[in-house]
Amino acid sequence: MSIPAALSRRLSIPVIASPLFIISNPDLVIAQCKAGVIGSFPSLNARPLAQFEEWLVRLNAEIGPDDAPYAVNLIVHKSNDRLMDDLALCVKYKVPVIITSLGARVDVNEAIHSYGGIVMHDVINDRFAHKAIEKGADGLIAVAAGAGGHAGTTSPFALIQEIRKWFDGPLALSGSIASGASVLAATAMGADFAYIGSAFIATTEARADERYKQMIVDSSASDIVYSSLFTGVSGNYLKPSITLAGMDPDHLPEGDVSTMDFGSGAAPKAWKEIWGCGQGIGAIDAVMPAAAFIAKLRREYDSARGRIGIAPLRAVAA
Repeated sequence: MSIPAALSRRLSIPVIASPLFIISNPDLVIAQCKAGVIGSFPSLNARPLAQFEEWLVRLNAEIGPDDAPYAVNLIVHKSNDRLMDDLALCVKYKVPVIITSLGARVDVNEAIHSYGGIVMHDVINDRFAHKAIEKGADGLIAVAAGAGGHAGTTSPFALIQEIRKWFDGPLALSGSIASGASVLAATAMGADFAYIGSAFIATTEARADERYKQMIVDSSASDIVYSSLFTGVSGNYLKPSITLAGMDPDHLPEGDVSTMDFGSGAAPKAWKEIWGCGQGIGAIDAVMPAAAFIAKLRREYDSARGRIGIAPLRAVAA
């Protein structure tokens, strides 16, 4: 199956920048798209609702036909009482790509398809992947072991293999990808795109605490802990941030999924004080502009291609 134009337009490298809760903002998304990767942000990062519309107006004005497309992440969980309002604005402004999380709904997918938008749904296992496609998603984001935030526990090799046995549509892989060589590896095993999040936290445009950015630079995979305590759903977090919050990262109790709350008035306290991050951060050695990081990814990607006898990319995909 060919990749829809809405996903392949003007990419300099096959990368989707994942939506970072609280952190992603228009400055970061615009920098990502202009550097040739699909930039994204969660709609709930814009609070109140009026700010979300302002962001969409700005993105549509500043991201042009020579740039990669942008994506909006919609949280489909039942606690998100803003979902339908956010969806209506996505339809109004014809957001090219929608990333749905924590639930798959036919009506949401149909609304996006009404104007020609593309829906990518993130999943942590093959069972959820089947459900997402059955409900009308166009593509999948395989969130494998080692990914930041709400991550799965399945090896990326196993997850991609299982999905590719039956699905030939757009597929992105998330999990410890922070170098150009890892991007190439993701595509070699069957993904169309690498899905990169944690590395973009350590960029100058990211709306993150400077201590958070530096902690990513200073940390490695051994500094990541997998816990369900903070949101009720298991995810990966920086151990030093847990220690700073006065807890023992090696002895955390289990969380309660019923505590998950994405309501429009909810204060995302846990995500401000306990910092999510994936296992791939050992490759991050400095805070830099998003464009500089993407250029670094491209150099590493071409170098990796050369090591296995593949010519470097010569032109941006039209």
